[in-house]
Amino acid sequence: MTAMVATAAMVAALAGCGSSDEGGDVTLKLVAADYGTGAADSSQEYWDKLARAFEAKNAGIKVDVDVYSWKDVDRKVAEMVEAGNAPDIAQIGAYADYVKQDKLYRTEELVSVPTQANFLPLLSDAGRVDRVQYGMPFAASTRLLFFNKDLFTAAGLEAPATWAGIRTAAQKLKAGGVEYPFALPLGSEESQAETMIWMLSGGGGYQNRSSGVYEIDSAENVDTFNWLRDNLVTPKLTGPVAPAQLDRAQAFAAFTRGEVGMLNGHPTLMQTAEKAGIDVGTVPMPGIEGKAPASMGVADWMMGFKQHGHRKEIGRFLDFAYSDTNVLEFSDRYDILPVTVTASQKMEADDAHNDLRAFLEALPHSELYPFGETSWAKVSASVKKNIGSAVQPDGDPAAVLGRIASEAAAAEAKAKE
Repeated sequence: MTAMVATAAMVAALAGCGSSDEGGDVTLKLVAADYGTGAADSSQEYWDKLARAFEAKNAGIKVDVDVYSWKDVDRKVAEMVEAGNAPDIAQIGAYADYVKQDKLYRTEELVSVPTQANFLPLLSDAGRVDRVQYGMPFAASTRLLFFNKDLFTAAGLEAPATWAGIRTAAQKLKAGGVEYPFALPLGSEESQAETMIWMLSGGGGYQNRSSGVYEIDSAENVDTFNWLRDNLVTPKLTGPVAPAQLDRAQAFAAFTRGEVGMLNGHPTLMQTAEKAGIDVGTVPMPGIEGKAPASMGVADWMMGFKQHGHRKEIGRFLDFAYSDTNVLEFSDRYDILPVTVTASQKMEADDAHNDLRAFLEALPHSELYPFGETSWAKVSASVKKNIGSAVQPDGDPAAVLGRIASEAAAAEAKAKE
């Protein structure tokens, strides 16, 4: 009887690990986003190297990795889930929809206590739905105001400290022949980020900070986009491409060519611009009368899907991936910010990362997208589609923000059904 009980317990334990390949091996499917700019620096190389190192230390577990561009990766994972063949692990832009569908493991079911406790608190909180963490931060960044030092010196300018200073600098840059005095990318690629940067600097934001309710058409947000329309766009201080048609990638490329005086940027742009010979200056995004009330932070997410039952194997891989060595290698490769306390401390103490210290200092005090809201994906899509029209010379920010707010309310109501 004792032997039978022991055997049954062993079978149950093995069943809890999920299905295995022939011979007891497990193959984990990982789908990840590409942080590179082309084949030469694709993230595929990083993940393949990490997978082989993990396999060497964990007999019986294989890791199969597919890397897709940011334009495709979220859709690819959604299609896999819809087809009933979810990956075991996904490193993508959002997780909350999969929580609502009951597709994900809780973080505490996967990683060790030291790993979970090591995530930066701001990012851990952003990975929670109903106070339970499902999304594990993988990469983070903050946004600063970038300026081309050579263009500023030629125009006799100092870094702006207020919105009025931005306008004055843009006027002088335009007078000096700069093509994009202030590049304002409000096109379809990532305008939800540029929108949030300006909302925060104007004292607003996507949500009420206390209640978490969407306040997209608040008076502060309307005033912000009225100011952009009247002070930057209508005077033609944003360059030859209308903000509604300007994507972030276009704006960043123009900055690396020396055609942009100012724009909001992240750490990877600094690396790219400096390699292109641009002398880059950075300051926190100014507010109306001085320092902005808050800066914007961004995080991308790691998650474990329950479908194939590989909970223990997923957890072992994630504990390995979140070691300081691996976190710092990825951060160094793409000039982004670590998501763990210990790796952040090591980066900040390393003089080789002096140019990232301003970003590191800003991250703990920044505000992130409302990642935990299952409605956020639809709200973000509405912003991308509509926000550019708010700042056209004949645009009506109150009407545009009101329309986005209505769509946000509808998405939120549906999410709660």
